Amino acid sequence: MPRPQPRRALIGLLLLLGSQALLAPRGAWAQATPAPAATGQPSAALSEAQARAAAERILTTIRNGDAQARFNQFSPALQSVSSPSMVAATMKTQPKLLRWAIRSIQPGFDSSTVEATLFTSAGERDLLMVIDDQGRIDGYHFNVTDQPAEKVVRDFITALASGHFISASSFLAPQMQEQIPQGQLQQKWLNLQRITGNFVRVKRINRAESTPEMRLVIVNTEFNRLTDNLFVTLDSDNRIIGVDFPTDPAAPSPPR
Repeated sequence: MPRPQPRRALIGLLLLLGSQALLAPRGAWAQATPAPAATGQPSAALSEAQARAAAERILTTIRNGDAQARFNQFSPALQSVSSPSMVAATMKTQPKLLRWAIRSIQPGFDSSTVEATLFTSAGERDLLMVIDDQGRIDGYHFNVTDQPAEKVVRDFITALASGHFISASSFLAPQMQEQIPQGQLQQKWLNLQRITGNFVRVKRINRAESTPEMRLVIVNTEFNRLTDNLFVTLDSDNRIIGVDFPTDPAAPSPPR
């Protein structure tokens, strides 16, 4: 049986492999909105010591399991798509954090990148955190290289469908997170459902293509108005670099 091929008429954004540039093709699912021009003076970046202290505070809060304190450490962008109750629900699904080791800190112009290894009740996990100039978390990404691409995609769709857009964003490659912040991710998912109806379930997930540089996963997704395929592209580290929806969706299958 020939392998399924993505249709030309797709809405989406693909991260150009091997570079920092972004393709901006037809449509608007993952098309980034230009940031407004900055006004006033930029905030001073954190020093390495300040970024380390902020990371330690954030990780201590996670270990303590305090959802309200965790929410308070979110940047305004993250707070706008979350709530303490949502944070509490997410924390219940995660393994217990026992200890951690900060491996690197890279201060930037208005944010710092912190890499850490977490030692949890379920084993080790490598974490990349983006911390803003006020010491608040502005995004994160877990290393999921060792997981099947299909599981990563299923977890991404599950997070979207349950309204956990911060968790969903964590599956995106860092460059794509910059282009599509959590608020835009939320809005695009809601806009999609205005066309498709509410999300019902994932029917099937199949890997259609795999190379050393990328993986293409097709998700057969049922909404209450239609059922069709969603195409998700991941890089070699299982970070999502593209999410594409067909522009000519099929009607839902009749019940059997």
